Amino acid sequence: MSIPISAVLGNAELQGKCPVRDVLDHLAAKWTTLILVALGERPLRFGELHRALPDISKRMLTQSLRDLERDGLITRHVFPTKPPSVEYRLSGLGRSMLVPLGALIDWAAQVHPAILQARQAYDAQAA
Repeated sequence: MSIPISAVLGNAELQGKCPVRDVLDHLAAKWTTLILVALGERPLRFGELHRALPDISKRMLTQSLRDLERDGLITRHVFPTKPPSVEYRLSGLGRSMLVPLGALIDWAAQVHPAILQARQAYDAQAA
């Protein structure tokens, strides 16, 4: 990390508008990571995305896509067909997120058994 986290979080000018918090609030949303990973493979239409993420409601998928488009992480292309069809793809900014996101996914997969074990130990002790 090039900037110490304490310098970012401790800066009084950034209180309430911390860039780290602002970005991570969106990236940590429930569906954001899965949508970015799905679009990292190839551009997808709404229906394809919904089939790739069957547990997300159409309403939540729509809102998540709007949020990602607003943040500049994806682009939306409307085809002049009847009925209109829409394709979503990662923007350059969205593609730049795939490397750190991939590292986080790899880390999560690696430590998941230890986290499950820690939860079981905690729950057994708390019971």
